[in-house]
Amino acid sequence: MRILLTNDDGINAAGLAALERIAGQLSDDVWVCAPEYEQSGASRALTLAEPIRVRAIGERRFSTTGTPTDCVMLGIHELVKGAKPDLVLSGVNRGANLGEDVTMSGTVAGAIEGMALGVPSIAMSQAGHVEAGTDFAVAEAHGPGIIRRLMELGWPADVVLNVNFPGGAPEAVTEVEVTRQGFRDIQVRHPERRTDMRGYDYYWIGFRQDRSEPPEGTDLRAFSEGRVSVTPLHIDLTHAPTVRDLKGRLGGALPRLA
Repeated sequence: MRILLTNDDGINAAGLAALERIAGQLSDDVWVCAPEYEQSGASRALTLAEPIRVRAIGERRFSTTGTPTDCVMLGIHELVKGAKPDLVLSGVNRGANLGEDVTMSGTVAGAIEGMALGVPSIAMSQAGHVEAGTDFAVAEAHGPGIIRRLMELGWPADVVLNVNFPGGAPEAVTEVEVTRQGFRDIQVRHPERRTDMRGYDYYWIGFRQDRSEPPEGTDLRAFSEGRVSVTPLHIDLTHAPTVRDLKGRLGGALPRLA
């Protein structure tokens, strides 16, 4: 199996090194194409207004000045020599990608680009990295078996799988749950205003570690209760009930202002 790896935390991220070890348990044909610098929150951004530079770090290892989406596109079309990859793995992200976070995640975007180019793709994230000294032990312990089983089972060509590992000790994580994407009942993103040494204000955008009360069956609930969450995602954002509702009331001739 030929595997292409990417991430949004950058080529030197500890999570990417963990992902390389995970992939190494599944194949000896592993390629890496990741951003030179951190691209967290980049979502599906493409680099269109400037050139993308590629740096060859090894025979099958590359970094680029682009986004995770750029990296997967370049990897599949240009950098992976010979046959097309059989699998794209994106991560392991430093921190979970749950609920509404998936629409902003560069990690998930890397997997989506792989799917869009016809390659089965999985995004992988692990929590527990607010505290110093934490590692990716849970993902490394359980990731290879989950990936292998998912590849055996298969999934639709227009779907990516978003896998989130809880933090803590690997032996404490004993269950995996297939979930739906949730939505937090509290807002955890916030800007923090600071002042630089010249007296000017600037802002850091960050996340509060508040716990929500998510419904059963969601990625947020499984994750909060210490289970590995596997969520099938697709990029059709259409809300079918509203389509049905509006079709009966808005179609036909264009409405005119009075």
